[in-house]
Amino acid sequence: MVKHHYYLFLLSIFFLSSCQSVEQLSIDYMLPAEVSFPSTLKRVAVVNNMPKVPDNKLIISEEVDKKGENEIARITNYYNGDAKITSEALAEALASEDYFDEVIICDSVLRSKDISPRENALSQEEVMRLTQELDVDFLIALENIQMRSTRKISYLRDWGTYYGTVDVKVYPSIKVYLPNRKGPMVTVNTNDSIFWEEFGNGEAIVRSRLISDDDLIKESSEFAGMVPIRRLLPHWQSANRYLFQGGSVNMRDAAIFAKEGNWIEAINLWKKNFEAKKGKQKLYSAYNIAMGYEMQDNLESATEWALKAQLIAHEMNNIDKKEISKINDGTISYYLLISLYVDELQKRKDGLTRLNAQMSRFQE
Repeated sequence: MVKHHYYLFLLSIFFLSSCQSVEQLSIDYMLPAEVSFPSTLKRVAVVNNMPKVPDNKLIISEEVDKKGENEIARITNYYNGDAKITSEALAEALASEDYFDEVIICDSVLRSKDISPRENALSQEEVMRLTQELDVDFLIALENIQMRSTRKISYLRDWGTYYGTVDVKVYPSIKVYLPNRKGPMVTVNTNDSIFWEEFGNGEAIVRSRLISDDDLIKESSEFAGMVPIRRLLPHWQSANRYLFQGGSVNMRDAAIFAKEGNWIEAINLWKKNFEAKKGKQKLYSAYNIAMGYEMQDNLESATEWALKAQLIAHEMNNIDKKEISKINDGTISYYLLISLYVDELQKRKDGLTRLNAQMSRFQE
């Protein structure tokens, strides 16, 4: 989120500092998961390895005396999540991705006699018994689900209204078990946030409209089941790219080809412009060429041209003699934007081998 806002900040400088026309494009690409599963693991069971949580799931409550500006009240609560809901949501999220041949849910509470959460992993004997009984290759177990909610009521004087928010951070923890291993294959600890808000003419009205504790636990527990998916499976990511256009006939015509998805012809014209021009036009061409190659999933050529654009920006603006933190014109910002783009391309390149290995199960 921070990087996205930084892109917008840099782009605003471009518009203010030059007459160059810039158009925002969107690209969707796949990133590898942090966990790699052998292609032989085709059937998985999701099990609930948490103890049965008592009806009163509130662990601790903290009312904050020192509140922010305009705040009337703030209270932070800590809960155990509903492990049954989280386990079911995790299984549904895994199944919806169609990555494994079959995903099943084990409804049994394995720790039904426990009275509090514990870190004990499943034993190898338990894993072997469960995989055999459920006819699966491996297990994904929910080990813990904790959550922290912060409720705030504020009065917005400029608007003459009351504003209430509930921000919940969920902390699901899962382990992956293989029957031929003594301990877990991997432990995945994740976190994410879910948010609600309400407006009203009175404090009591806003309080009554905000989500109740019971619904909060239910919806947050369901949300928590979806959080680990990006760590477990390859996933799609959307990102913004920028098309520099105008300044020459080649740049104008290339932009038309680009909008039509004809990246080969667009790149040919950008290369002609790159050879014929100097300064910013040369930089714009190199950046566009990199983006054009990325749109065709040619990450090697995309990185090569992004590095050329970065070098041009570096030399053109004498970066070594300026303080990067003091952006007082539109020149250093080009260098920063392109540097961020180089980092993204490098990240994609670095993960490509792992991604290909993770997706190989669909080629067999």
